[in-house]
Amino acid sequence: MKFSLLVFISCLFLACIPEKEVYLSTSFREPATDGLRYIYSYDGLHWDSIPGIWLQPSVGVQRVMRDPSLVRSPEGVYHLVWTSSWKGDKGFGYASSTDLINWSEPRMIDVMAHEPTTVNVWAPELFYDDAKQHYMIIWASCVPGRYDLGEEDIDNNHRLYYVTTRDFVHFSETRLLYDPGFSSIDATLVKRSPGDYVMVFKDNTRPNRNLKVAFASDAEGPYSGVSEAFTDSFSEGPSVVSIGKTYAIYFDEYRKFSYGAVTTDDFKTFRYAGEKVHFPTGHKHGTVLKVPESVVKNLLKKK
Repeated sequence: MKFSLLVFISCLFLACIPEKEVYLSTSFREPATDGLRYIYSYDGLHWDSIPGIWLQPSVGVQRVMRDPSLVRSPEGVYHLVWTSSWKGDKGFGYASSTDLINWSEPRMIDVMAHEPTTVNVWAPELFYDDAKQHYMIIWASCVPGRYDLGEEDIDNNHRLYYVTTRDFVHFSETRLLYDPGFSSIDATLVKRSPGDYVMVFKDNTRPNRNLKVAFASDAEGPYSGVSEAFTDSFSEGPSVVSIGKTYAIYFDEYRKFSYGAVTTDDFKTFRYAGEKVHFPTGHKHGTVLKVPESVVKNLLKKK
């Protein structure tokens, strides 16, 4: 009887131990026609590829898959959105999965159908707002003539928009998220604590094309206090994850054909990671998140 009780208690104890988490990032390769890829890391610094194509692009005018953004719901469902065309689409691709292997049939979410002159819908990014218990989907679009051009061409003057949803079936109306007074794309959100949000985004103006941050007390803004650039020019596609007590910001250094990272404790001072990080050759920007180790092991077994 005592032995059985000890076994029972041991099983309960083991069941309460949270599963080890691994860093996983969505990925794609140029020219973005093959589909969804993954890379993974145990320390957030040294990354390896998971072989295979896991979802092929099948929606949009050009049927590409760029900027794949992934979020895991509180119920364990993975939601994925991506850029489906360089130009011509009024929305982006969407699919869902419970294991990152088997995906729902991709479909378009037409978030700019009400703006017939929209040039593009770029880099949709997912964020789960736990305070409001809904998802935000943020993207950049150019609506010619809507904003001051500054130094941009009329068809390359982007601003950041968003919708919210609880079920990826019903969506709020499209709203402007951020207009810093210049062309902006590739925004991603970070919640540091209740009432403390950071937006990392690309200043897409011709002289700059680098990454900056802005701050807000609500995920939906208003955002202000835009920083100076913390990367060199020709940087894009940021993704942020916490590693211990610090944050790593990964990004494409696309003119160098490389992938880089900085670390920060406060989003004011940034340290270039340099040779401390290693990414697979050809990896292009996606979303980094933490997933149970069993998820990654199942992906590796599958291929």
